[in-house]
Amino acid sequence: MMWLYGGVIVLFVFISFLSTLLGRNGPKNNLGSGPPPPTPLNKTKLTAGAIQGPMTKKDKRHSSSRFNITKNRELEMLPLLKEAAPSDREELFIQKLRQCCVLFDFAADPLSDLKWKEVKRTALTEMVEFVTQYKGVITESVYPEAVNMFSVNLFRTLPPSSNPNGAEFDPEEDEPTLEAAWPHLQLIYELFLRVLEAPDFQASVAKKYIDQKFVLQLLDLFDSEDPRERDLLKTTLHRIYGKFLALRAFIRKQINNVFYRFIYETEHHNGIAELLEILGSIINGFALPLKEEHKVFLLRVLMPLHKVKSLSVYHPQLAYCVVQFLEKDPSLTQPVIQSLLKYWPKTHSPKEVMFLNELEEILDVIEPAEFQKVMVPLFRQLSKCVSSPHFQVAERALYYWNNEYVMSLVAENATEILPIMFPSLYKNSKSHWNKTIHGLIYNALKLFMEMNQKLFDECTKQYRQERQKERERQNQRMELWCKVESLAMSRPEFELLRGRMFLDISSVIASPEFEEDVNLENLEQEAIEAKKTNANKPLMRRKSELPQDQYTVTALNSHKRADEYLSTPPDVNKC
Repeated sequence: MMWLYGGVIVLFVFISFLSTLLGRNGPKNNLGSGPPPPTPLNKTKLTAGAIQGPMTKKDKRHSSSRFNITKNRELEMLPLLKEAAPSDREELFIQKLRQCCVLFDFAADPLSDLKWKEVKRTALTEMVEFVTQYKGVITESVYPEAVNMFSVNLFRTLPPSSNPNGAEFDPEEDEPTLEAAWPHLQLIYELFLRVLEAPDFQASVAKKYIDQKFVLQLLDLFDSEDPRERDLLKTTLHRIYGKFLALRAFIRKQINNVFYRFIYETEHHNGIAELLEILGSIINGFALPLKEEHKVFLLRVLMPLHKVKSLSVYHPQLAYCVVQFLEKDPSLTQPVIQSLLKYWPKTHSPKEVMFLNELEEILDVIEPAEFQKVMVPLFRQLSKCVSSPHFQVAERALYYWNNEYVMSLVAENATEILPIMFPSLYKNSKSHWNKTIHGLIYNALKLFMEMNQKLFDECTKQYRQERQKERERQNQRMELWCKVESLAMSRPEFELLRGRMFLDISSVIASPEFEEDVNLENLEQEAIEAKKTNANKPLMRRKSELPQDQYTVTALNSHKRADEYLSTPPDVNKC
């Protein structure tokens, strides 16, 4: 029995040793003791049967507009237009246009009706080539059929926005949402453009069908998230603006309405850059002198576009439109710069850099007389930018000193500009944290010194005098506070009065009614009683002295705690 007992002990020790060894070097169990593994910041996507690593690039997102799918989608392959007799081509062309009015499903079931989709795609491709190569294709009976085919295919309900909050779209990181039905839509846009650009196209006939309602529906499509569609829409609307003179004022008005809704209501629209690009070419063709309508558009539509948070998406096109206006009419320079300073960002440094870029483009075309009207507020803002702790803002502002035309304007008005800029330049030449800014500031100071040495010396002297006066004011302020403190501490009742939080020390010392022979025992007794009273008194919330909103007061009075719905209601005795 003894050998059996000893064998059991040896076996138990061996099993314990083996368990310890496996616990150290073997696979760890997630259910064991010890802290759980940290949650990864970038979670990987899991698929059935495989584990993927971190995705390096986002997949292209596809969505589809809501089409009213045609019930009978079986199409017949019609003869080619080239092979048909000249007398039959018009009727065959109309048949193909009607055939292309059939709509298919590209989102829910992309592989459905592939045979009929190919028939429609082939017909569209053939018509694009036929309109491009042959003349006399666009006859009077073709106009209503062509416009109807365009309307049926293009005008649809756009899919919900994948970016409903209106955040900025980054082309380098964010993949655009592409239209699933684009293989057919692209050919329809191209056919529409070929028809508009055809030499035998007659706007007098087409205006019966391409009317204000058609333009409104076309403008609604600019909110599409597919950049390919917006690019073709931009070209299409510009062709319509050039062909139909009677629609020009209406198109400008409706674009204004899109901008108004974007600025003051939604702050989200995908086609602002494309619409501004169209307006850039329209503004370039304005006749002089400018109409009052165009000036109002500049100051009340284009300038408020600067305050939207997604400015970076369309800022190059917006700046181009503004500069085009100023080249047409230099007298608009002062109100434009005043509006730009009004909307100048306070806490958004990348947006501030955009403003500085646009401002330099304006200064490149500014007239010397107009520059003198705006130079004081303009360089006050530039002095703030030079002092900005964000080095890109300060750097962009200091690049103005590399612009020869701007420096020529500054040299002519150095007596007004140098006193404004000198304090910020001199101060940040030593105190700015970025060494690159130091070099740019030294370059600016050197240019100022070369412009007018005498004025530069006067500004230096004046700046040092102001700094000396400021230091003297600081010293006097500190001396006065030290005197007040010493007078307060010299009073015999200082220790007692310091304990009474409700008594203002300064008023006691300055009061002429304060008597020297105050009974210290009474003051001490009053302080003790006040402490006891405050200790027993429940804490009360001080009400604000500001005027209160009646709706807020009513809501606070009617509010009740939801104690009955809480799993652990608060203890009244502990509150």
